Amino acid sequence: MISSLADSVLVTFIVFCRIGACLMFVPGYSSVNVPAQVRLFIALVTTFALTPILIAVLKPLTDNAAPLTLALLIGSEILVGSVIGLGGRVFFLALQTMATVMASAIGLSNIPGTPIADTDPAPALVPLIMASVTTLFFMTDQHWQVLRGLMNSYDVWHPGDRLGGSMALDQLVGRLSEAFVLTLRITSPFIVYSVIVNLAVGLINKLTPAIPVYFISVPFVLFGGFLLLYLTSDELLTQFMLGVSSWLAE
Repeated sequence: MISSLADSVLVTFIVFCRIGACLMFVPGYSSVNVPAQVRLFIALVTTFALTPILIAVLKPLTDNAAPLTLALLIGSEILVGSVIGLGGRVFFLALQTMATVMASAIGLSNIPGTPIADTDPAPALVPLIMASVTTLFFMTDQHWQVLRGLMNSYDVWHPGDRLGGSMALDQLVGRLSEAFVLTLRITSPFIVYSVIVNLAVGLINKLTPAIPVYFISVPFVLFGGFLLLYLTSDELLTQFMLGVSSWLAE
């Protein structure tokens, strides 16, 4: 009985390795604004919910297993969970980077904002966008899709199978490429706006060098940027959430 209990605890811990590693990086759950106790509670509850389903798969791997085998199994589960979590995290990091570019394009780069996803200072537009997409992430039930994906990951990456470093790197590079292409596409109107505005201001400055065109143009640049943000924000958020949901569907 004691041996059976020890095996069950070991299986539970192995399940926790993949789930806990994923929740350390996955968007929404991994925010510094979420207390560590809450994140631990979510990881434990998810582990206890999935362990009865997975015990038949994991128990043969732990029966009479050598310590080195168990260490490799635990390490591979942590690596798999980290790859899954980082796969979603890069979408939000890419959007955060491009949101900084957006803020610079419309003249808001010098206005500080309150960080939402992390502790690094950022322009005021960045926390607004990140708070919006994080809220939509939960409102559209994408957080449940993360948990469903964790369950389905056992069909793709079987416990005990070695996930090579090159394979994990290929996964992350592929996700990073998809994320930056997506965010570059949805923020491209602001980049085009910045190019046109700076070209126009530069030409006017050449024509009237005695007038401080830059300072005079700031209100107009801000107005145009806010108008563009108003017109494109709905589509921006929609396209980003569609990109995240397509990643979760895989």
